[in-house]
Amino acid sequence: MADEHALPSPGGAQSDRLAALAETAKNYARAARANNTQRAYDADWRHFSSWLRRQGLRQLPPDPQTVGLYLAACADGGVSAGARNIGGVHAGAQNIGAGHGAEPTSVATLERRLSGICWHYRQLGDPLDSRDRHVSTVLAGIRRQHGRPPVRKEAIFADELLAMLATLDIDLRGLRDRAAILALGFAGGLRRSEIVGLDQVPEQTEDGTGWIEILEGGVLLTINGKTGWREVEIGRGSRPDTCPVALLETWLRLGRIAHGPLFRRIAKKNAGVAAERLTDKHVARLVQKCVLNAGVRGDLPEGERKRAFAGHSLRAGLASSAQTEEAHVQKHLGHASAEMTRRYQRKRDRFRVNLTKAAGL
Repeated sequence: MADEHALPSPGGAQSDRLAALAETAKNYARAARANNTQRAYDADWRHFSSWLRRQGLRQLPPDPQTVGLYLAACADGGVSAGARNIGGVHAGAQNIGAGHGAEPTSVATLERRLSGICWHYRQLGDPLDSRDRHVSTVLAGIRRQHGRPPVRKEAIFADELLAMLATLDIDLRGLRDRAAILALGFAGGLRRSEIVGLDQVPEQTEDGTGWIEILEGGVLLTINGKTGWREVEIGRGSRPDTCPVALLETWLRLGRIAHGPLFRRIAKKNAGVAAERLTDKHVARLVQKCVLNAGVRGDLPEGERKRAFAGHSLRAGLASSAQTEEAHVQKHLGHASAEMTRRYQRKRDRFRVNLTKAAGL
């Protein structure tokens, strides 16, 4: 006899509504992470899953000892397409480490991969305890043996920025790149994802991460960044050909941008502005191209110069160039701590506070 108190199984329209709601919830869950972080986590999970398959190991349930072996293999350069299978977690473990021709993975990348693996296991409803000794102790040993100071991108300073602006053509694409990436990115101290995530006005697109408001004294950016929402004020400059606000106004007018993404792809031969938003990779590529064309750090070989500069070079340039109180720079960049701001300052008086003299020596 059927249970008279059992809930009826959803059917028809109700099932469709629940399916739509489930999809909405999934989208909200993914939105909890920045797009770049989510893409990195997805790539990390694919990398880990591929390694598991090659070793003949299962994804579930999560095994801290297996994760520890994976971290060790990555650190020793043993994770590659040609890695040999092993029969179990213990069997043949000595063959997982090195000698397969892959580059050793940096500590920073390993830490992010572990975060991505843990995130995916949580989404599967079977969390991995990263504090387990098989994970934490292995990672601590890797940090001790292989840890290095972070490699920082070179900063772009104001005079170098002007030289880079001069390398761009006087056309629609050149105007966009001046306004979108170089001038606005530098003056705002913006991350490359923050530059391309801007919309013309609020709540116009689903993938937008901020918007602009042009005022008499400059432009106000409202941005949802890594540390939450913040406002960035960019004042008007002294020259219209280098002022980020004037360049932005010209781009909006000539590009006929009245709705949606602020910075977009341009059709070949400057045939017009497309509807698609620029990707953040465009920022890095353009910075590197203009650095080479302007002869910035010409003392370095071309390959080294390309590796030394990226989108963060604009952000570091502002932090290093701004002659103002550190607290203002920290707020402008959206840093959670003054220590993070100092990491971006390539030129600062490191010994302004001299504790040696203060102690009487």
